[in-house]
Amino acid sequence: MPAKLIYILYLVSIIIGISAIAGLIMAYINRDDSPDWLNSHYRFQIRTFWIGALYLFIGLLLSQVIIGLFILLFWLLWLIVRCAKGLKYLDREEAYPNPTGWMF
Repeated sequence: MPAKLIYILYLVSIIIGISAIAGLIMAYINRDDSPDWLNSHYRFQIRTFWIGALYLFIGLLLSQVIIGLFILLFWLLWLIVRCAKGLKYLDREEAYPNPTGWMF
């Protein structure tokens, strides 16, 4: 199932950053050819990538000051929680409840 692989690629991106881009491409490719419950996961994954990129950019930009390190730590925890929750709903074959949200 490609949606599960995308969540895994996002988690692997913590170590190997380029894998998130592969996951993003897969989410864009598969989002139109899927049932509604699965489409919510692809929408959630696409938003996870772009919102995470914003958090990561701001954290790296501000890493010269202490607040940037806290933002990077928040981004790390945010990504892990979003992927874990997404995997939980995916395993139950349920739509993600709020795929357009910014938090968890």
